[in-house]
Amino acid sequence: MASQCTLADEEIGLSSSIRAPLLHNHGQLARQRGATFARTCFNVTNALSGIGVLSIPYALSEGGWISLLLFFVVAVVCFYTGLLIQRCMDADPHIRSYSDIGEFAFGYKGRIVVGIFMYIELYLVAVSFLILEGDNLDNLFPNLEFQFLSQTIKGKQLFLLISALLVLPTTWLRNLDGLAYISAGGVVASVILMCSLLWIGVTETGFQMQGRVLNLSGLPTALGLFFVCFTSHAVFPTIHASMREKIKFSKVLVISFALCTFNYGTMAVLGYLMYGDDLKSQVTLNLPAGKIGSKIAIFTTLINPFAKYALTITPIALSIEERLAFHLKRSYSILVRTLLLLSTVLMALSIPFFGYLMAFIGSFLSIMVSVLFPCVFYIKIYRASSQRNQFEMVVIVGVMVTGVLISVVGTYSSLVQIIFSL
Repeated sequence: MASQCTLADEEIGLSSSIRAPLLHNHGQLARQRGATFARTCFNVTNALSGIGVLSIPYALSEGGWISLLLFFVVAVVCFYTGLLIQRCMDADPHIRSYSDIGEFAFGYKGRIVVGIFMYIELYLVAVSFLILEGDNLDNLFPNLEFQFLSQTIKGKQLFLLISALLVLPTTWLRNLDGLAYISAGGVVASVILMCSLLWIGVTETGFQMQGRVLNLSGLPTALGLFFVCFTSHAVFPTIHASMREKIKFSKVLVISFALCTFNYGTMAVLGYLMYGDDLKSQVTLNLPAGKIGSKIAIFTTLINPFAKYALTITPIALSIEERLAFHLKRSYSILVRTLLLLSTVLMALSIPFFGYLMAFIGSFLSIMVSVLFPCVFYIKIYRASSQRNQFEMVVIVGVMVTGVLISVVGTYSSLVQIIFSL
């Protein structure tokens, strides 16, 4: 198992990979004496603005219009658990990362458990990046194929392999600062995608689809995808620790969650009105081919994963290298990272179902890291505190019970969908 130092470093890597990196490291923060309120708002909003924006219209089509109410409930719950994380950090000034909270609450075992779940999430997100690239490039350049020996490789598989080859050299880099700045455009990418979708709706498709009021069978998938949109809690402690005026972090959460809820909600409604129940797992796959608005949306979608893949996989690679004492040898480091990429390629080729994979990540990993862990940590840290409010404890237990039920049903549903689609 990775050392405590490695797991702490991994959390900084997580902030640079799943949704969006911080624009400066701890050394720079020390020199700047902390991030401003505005910069912290950008960091949190950027962290929340991830690839979930592509699947949110599909999520609404799976659950129906009434599921939009559950979307807002999910946003409120994730906002509340974000506040719980802030309170956990207030318990000890030495807490600077999510793993630190786990260790403060449950000792070294708590740190290990947190690290394991974050590594699994990082790995599966890296897989989803490759699937996303393959799907969207195939949509941009259809009917391409390549003959290799006696095998014909075409479509999504071809572009997935091309994407892996292009991203491979970036995984060997020691300094990822340049990629971090590119992948920090989550907010900008989300806005461009929303504007492109709106433009295509106005000029091309219209907003005529009625959709379903409620689809009970699709609710587990919808809820899993909703949680993906609002789960960046593993990076909140890092962002909180970097903030100059930490007492204002709750206001940062209010602003960031409000902005992202508006963006995600607008994307969901626009996409469902435009394409109804014909929505695909990524809304970019529904956009009309050859239109300038479609190309802008798809190219914007493609840029971030290319940069984020290396940022996502590097923390896992560093942990493996340290465990095997490979970090001192450059050639061994390259081997580890190449094998990691190869494993994600094989996984992406075996399970090329973006929507179902994202639903699994949301139902199992996101609910665990962003809903259940904050509640458990808070209860453990403040179990004997006079600050504990009995009514709030009832609310927290209710959130935990509901989270467990949604996680169990959603994880089962997504796994069944993946298995039957193989």
